[in-house]
Amino acid sequence: MVTVTGELDRDTEVLLHTVLTGVLERRPERVVVDCARLTFCDSTGLNLLLATRLEATGAGSRLELAALRPPVDRVFDVTGVVKLFTVHAELPAELAEGESP
Repeated sequence: MVTVTGELDRDTEVLLHTVLTGVLERRPERVVVDCARLTFCDSTGLNLLLATRLEATGAGSRLELAALRPPVDRVFDVTGVVKLFTVHAELPAELAEGESP
């Protein structure tokens, strides 16, 4: 699981990309991005998540999103990006309890 906080934009995407790349190198079955504390996501953030989704698929993994807040959920919905991801209304219980993805 990867938790994202604050804003995801051109100023912060490099850090998230580095973290997600490191997680994908371990080839997990799935990677859940906890967005409960994500307050803003622009086109740079959307593109990063889309590119990472493709990288995950290529690595035999899945990139999933959890707990999208209304402002971020709206961006994903309006752009149609939400249809490309498995989106959980809240963090899956097995992850909230501290188990590995």
